[in-house]
Amino acid sequence: MVTHVGPEAPGDERGALLSFIAEQRGGIRRALLGLTAEQASSRPSASELPLAGLLKHVAEVEQGWIARAKGEPPAVHRDESNWHECFVLVGDETVESQLASYEKVAAETEAFIRAVPSLDDTFELPATSWNPKDEHLSMRWLCLHLIRETARHAGHADIIRESLDGRTAFELVAAEQQVAAGS
Repeated sequence: MVTHVGPEAPGDERGALLSFIAEQRGGIRRALLGLTAEQASSRPSASELPLAGLLKHVAEVEQGWIARAKGEPPAVHRDESNWHECFVLVGDETVESQLASYEKVAAETEAFIRAVPSLDDTFELPATSWNPKDEHLSMRWLCLHLIRETARHAGHADIIRESLDGRTAFELVAAEQQVAAGS
């Protein structure tokens, strides 16, 4: 998991943006390291959101934005009637299945952003209850929005994780590196 984004190769704005998105995705994933399914679904802080729900939410949101940029509907339709389900695991969903889904979404995002002719290209965002007017947004805006959205939730995940067992992201990274060095 990316924990530091170095300088981009000269002229590789896409690579820089994608690296910052990946760094923030890593923050979400790190928060889940070593947790049981019960811990990942618990709500130990003032927030009503569990870590498993944050994971599901960021994956759905990223997939939805990329789908809209492609001119496709999101894989999961959300509106006021089912919005709450994007923050909890339902049915046979597990942390592992959501992590796998997030990996797939990340790969699709990378491929799409790498393939668009220009970061200045735009797509139309249809009017919704949270976006009341039709707007044209650039691919650059999309990347920056994904960075902001994911970073906000990664910070939230840090607080929830620390509320669970007192471990910080730095401790989780160190533990992950020790495990990787031993294998």
